[in-house]
Amino acid sequence: MTRVVVVGDLMTDAVARAAYPLARNSDTPASVTMHGGGSGANIASWMAVEGVDVALVGRRGSDINGRTREMELMGFGVDARLVMDPERATGTCVVMITHKGDQTMLSDPGANAALSPEDLPKDIFHQGGHLHMSGYTLLNEGSRLAAKTALSWARQTGMSASVDAASSAPIERVGAEPFLEWSNGVKLLFANADQAEVLTGRDDPEQAAKVLTAWYPQVVIKLSTDGAIWYMNGRSEPVHVPAPQADKRIGATGAGDAFIAGFLPTWLDGKPPEEALGAGCRLAGRALGELGPRPQL
Repeated sequence: MTRVVVVGDLMTDAVARAAYPLARNSDTPASVTMHGGGSGANIASWMAVEGVDVALVGRRGSDINGRTREMELMGFGVDARLVMDPERATGTCVVMITHKGDQTMLSDPGANAALSPEDLPKDIFHQGGHLHMSGYTLLNEGSRLAAKTALSWARQTGMSASVDAASSAPIERVGAEPFLEWSNGVKLLFANADQAEVLTGRDDPEQAAKVLTAWYPQVVIKLSTDGAIWYMNGRSEPVHVPAPQADKRIGATGAGDAFIAGFLPTWLDGKPPEEALGAGCRLAGRALGELGPRPQL
C-alpha cells in the first residue's frame, strides 16, 4: 500500500446550525458543536479509518485545543507530525449553517499560517510515497513557502503528488494564475465546480476540467449531489460517477475531504477511474451522515 503524506491544516471547527432564518442584530436559536477540523487533518483522518498508512504534517498551538486535536488524530491512526507553535493558537473555523443548509465559514488559521520548510520532516519524503497538498497551505501566504518546498521535495524524491483547490474565495483573492503556477507539476488536481470556475472562468465543469489539464495531467471535479467527474489530458470525454443516495444527511462540512480520502488510495492502487470515483463518493456519502467533518471515534 502506498504511504500518503498530507501537508495541511489542523483546525478546531465551531459548527453553528441555525434553526430559523438569521435574526440580524438579535438572537437566533441554533445547535452549536465543536469538532476537530482542517481540510488536511480531515483527509488524513478519513484515510486512517479506512486503513491507509497516512501521515499529517502541520502545525498546532500549545493550547488545549492543539493537544486535543493531536490526540484525536492519533486515535484515528494518523502519524501526526505536528510542530507546536509557542505563540500562535491552534487554528479555528466558525462554520455557520443556515436553516436552509447554506454554509459560510469564518477562518482563523492560527498556527497553520506559520508552517515553515524547517517543519517538514525529511524522513517521510521518499520514492514510492504520495504527497497530498492541502490547497489552504498553498493559498496562505505564511505557509506557502513550506507548501512549495514540500512539492519540490516530492518531485526530487520521486513521490507522486496531488493538490486540492481548497476554497473559491481565497483563490479569487490570490488569483487563479498564481495558484496554477505554484501547484503546476502535480499529477492530480481536486476541485469542486465553484473552484474550477474561478480557476478557469468556465462555468461548465466538463469544460473547466479540460482547460485544467493544461496544468495537471489528471483532474477530478466534485459535483456535490451529482457525484464527480475525472478527466485526463487526451481523453475525448470525462468519466462521471453519480453520488449514491445518502441514507441520512446531517452535515456536509467534511464531505469534500472524505471524497478525496476515498478517491486517492483507490487511484494510487491503479484501479480504473470509475472505481476511484465510486470510492470517493461512497466515503463522502458516509461523511454526510456524520456530525462534524470527521468520522466518529
